[in-house]
Amino acid sequence: MLETLTRGFTAARERLQGVRELSDENVADALQNVRASLLEADVDFAVVKDFLGRVRERALGEKVKTRVRDKSGRVLTATPGQHFIAICQDELIKLMGPVDTRLARDARSTTSVMLLGLQGVGKTTVSAKLARHLQRQNKKVLMVAADVYRPAAVLQLQQLGERIGVEVHAGAAGESAQAICRAAAERARRQGFDAIVYDTAGRLAIDDALMQELEEIRGDVAPANVLLVCDSLMGRDAVNVAKTFADRLPLDGLILTKLDGDARGGAAVAVKAVTGVPIKFLGTGESIDRLETFRPEGLASRILGMGDIVGLVEDFEQVVDEHEAEQAEEDAERILRGNFGMDDLLKQLRMIQRLGPLRDVLAKMPGFGKLAEHVDEGELGKVEAMIQSMTLGERRTPDVIDRSRASRIARGSGRQQSEVLDLVKRFRQMREVMSMLGSGGAGGLLSRIPGMGQLAGAGAGGFDPSMLSGLGAPTGRARMLSATAEARRRQVAKKKRKDAKKARKKTRKR
Repeated sequence: MLETLTRGFTAARERLQGVRELSDENVADALQNVRASLLEADVDFAVVKDFLGRVRERALGEKVKTRVRDKSGRVLTATPGQHFIAICQDELIKLMGPVDTRLARDARSTTSVMLLGLQGVGKTTVSAKLARHLQRQNKKVLMVAADVYRPAAVLQLQQLGERIGVEVHAGAAGESAQAICRAAAERARRQGFDAIVYDTAGRLAIDDALMQELEEIRGDVAPANVLLVCDSLMGRDAVNVAKTFADRLPLDGLILTKLDGDARGGAAVAVKAVTGVPIKFLGTGESIDRLETFRPEGLASRILGMGDIVGLVEDFEQVVDEHEAEQAEEDAERILRGNFGMDDLLKQLRMIQRLGPLRDVLAKMPGFGKLAEHVDEGELGKVEAMIQSMTLGERRTPDVIDRSRASRIARGSGRQQSEVLDLVKRFRQMREVMSMLGSGGAGGLLSRIPGMGQLAGAGAGGFDPSMLSGLGAPTGRARMLSATAEARRRQVAKKKRKDAKKARKKTRKR
């Protein structure tokens, strides 16, 4: 997701590593990478030119503060390269925002939403996702099947409605879309629905017949929100479609679909600047729950490879209840003391699976953006199968797993013995790293990471997620921690060999 843009900004940051000041020459070199990635991402040329001009003006016109204070008052050092990236982040946020993701209500206090868009952009699926979003807000939702042209469109919406427990209003055979929407609006008023979503018809291309039908529906039911659904994979064409619709109908916002499959991201960056219409929601998967409220700062952070910890916390809050959240805090404290087994690992893996695709979860974690590009979605299933093939004692104390036990576990899980042994090895590394992270005092690795010192031993309410933003861009911390654990094991093994050698010498002298 958005790999093209991330690659360009990462290259720009690397160009500025080690520079003592921002000059015309090194800023121009960095912006060359940014320019190439924006154009490759299919961002409109005029938008690119304006964005680069603003970044250049600020980079060369502002005084670089090499020493800054964070929210807690601690003094942190900042390099000219980090100052440049901070400017890029600010300008990206301005380019895509501001945005108000709240949905308005009509005169009857009903949250009414009319969805528009071309055929194939995912309007019907978005209707169900939006209905689910409103359902979470304790609203009684009615979906309206107003696409009378596409075969099975009504049936698809009815099936989606059954899955999420939302009623669907469908007209009689031969009834016009306008009549269906009028009848649905009257039904919503009569039966006490406080939210209604109109799934209108699309075309392969914009034509007068389509626009006239949409204008009539809008005039008849007066929806409080008119949202255009666009396919982000269309790139600049999505922006052009949005502009054409906006010229004919007043739009209140956009919903970008299939963003999880978009390696370029040009539509997300440029559509607000070109059309003036803000993005309200992002579709990031096929699941009904995969609809995110759009946060320009979150997307800008992900584009720059710094993750989106706020978005990750919001995802977590949606899939867990209060009791599970409290239990998760207790588990985190215990894990950071290095006191956990394979059952705890399995529990954490299942929690991650509930958050969504592993690729999306890692992309939102600071420092793991590059890893997300190469993740194997099936890896979690393999690990779960191996853990479930272990005895309770082996799960509690994985150190007892030798080659014989690994062979039995491999047969039970359909994996290879080497995979089981590798899992045990990685688990030991993880346990050592967690113990090192959670150890208190100046010796704890966690306390050495900017913004993370208070995490060790923090109880409920003792950890502010905003501190994670201090982690910044990927710096290979995961590899560093793994290498540290590996170095410690080597030192222990070396000491054991020396002790054994001394013991043998003493035995020979005797």
